[in-house]
Amino acid sequence: MSFSDLFDSEFKQRNKGHFSSIVRLALADGILAPEEKNFLDKLATKLEISASEFEEILANPAGYPINPPYLYTQRLERLYDLARMVHVDHHLGDKQETILKKIAIGLGFTPSNVNYIIAKALSLVDKKVDFDTFVYEMQNMYK
Repeated sequence: MSFSDLFDSEFKQRNKGHFSSIVRLALADGILAPEEKNFLDKLATKLEISASEFEEILANPAGYPINPPYLYTQRLERLYDLARMVHVDHHLGDKQETILKKIAIGLGFTPSNVNYIIAKALSLVDKKVDFDTFVYEMQNMYK
């Protein structure tokens, strides 16, 4: 196996882990709404998740690790996707909030300020900011 194959495999596994986290959020209320399914379809394409992998993850989203990215900007990108999934519902249920906090901690955000980070992320997504604005605001929220 070549070095590039190892990199591709690790990248693919990380994408599957991220996608499964988003699927967990979507299924937290026990229902996959059409808007959530549409968002998942678009995200699967972006993350290069095949149709068979999509079905496999949908059947068992907890079977994949979170795999936190190394760079803070990449963590923010994952948080942006997660917050957008929650926003699709236009209603943050107790289970979704709990799962979102757990995933955020798994991504490497600290437990001491995860509530503030989640509140800020959801607030920005509610305002329909683009990714660049989201990253800027999240990186400068304490200034």
